[in-house]
Amino acid sequence: MMNVIELLDVHKVYKTEFYEVHALNGITMEIARGEFLAIMGPSGSGKSTLLHLIGCLDKPTKGEVIINGTETSKLGDGELTRLRRDSIGFIFQQYNLISTLSALENVELPMIFKGIPKEERRRRAMHLLKQVGIEEIADRKPKEMSGGQQQRVAIARALANSPSILLCDEPTGNLDSKTGRQVMDIIKKMNEEEGVTVVLVTHDFSLAEYADRIVRLRDGRIEEIQEQKRLK
Repeated sequence: MMNVIELLDVHKVYKTEFYEVHALNGITMEIARGEFLAIMGPSGSGKSTLLHLIGCLDKPTKGEVIINGTETSKLGDGELTRLRRDSIGFIFQQYNLISTLSALENVELPMIFKGIPKEERRRRAMHLLKQVGIEEIADRKPKEMSGGQQQRVAIARALANSPSILLCDEPTGNLDSKTGRQVMDIIKKMNEEEGVTVVLVTHDFSLAEYADRIVRLRDGRIEEIQEQKRLK
């Protein structure tokens, strides 16, 4: 199976005037197309840093991050923006919805940046809201939604440009356990039915059970890679 993400001896060092923080210390790993991978580890182990490098939100100090066959450190800012826009969807613990826009308009936004015509993007946005089970609140603004509804809108928005990769950073952190499981079921469905590659950062083992593999980090290094039968 083709790898959609490859990391080769990746290091990330954050420097201040007085000291250095070695967030990642030689990460080498491959993620196959259509895989569901969970990244776990204690606070400060490098989980979010690793996700940010995969998502091209930051660049490694040393090593290579290869997305869909492209070595990302060789790309300029415009090329990185297009890669993120067209190939990578992000879901964070904070929903990051725009408060003045409706659910439908929030989902449409990435498609506006891609230049998709209004009629087509409206049709796709409604389809995505239906997929995540909230088409009936298309006209509501974030303050009129529950946390679970806002996270579903965030999932729909992340999928707006049909990304091949979905990056999730503690996506259920602000939700109760029942709503969190509903959100994870939606993400799993996108992985299984649409073939979207999912990389999930979590401290919650019940969420990691959805994954095909669990990568455990400690002190910026891979401590263990665990294969598992995913949760049904």
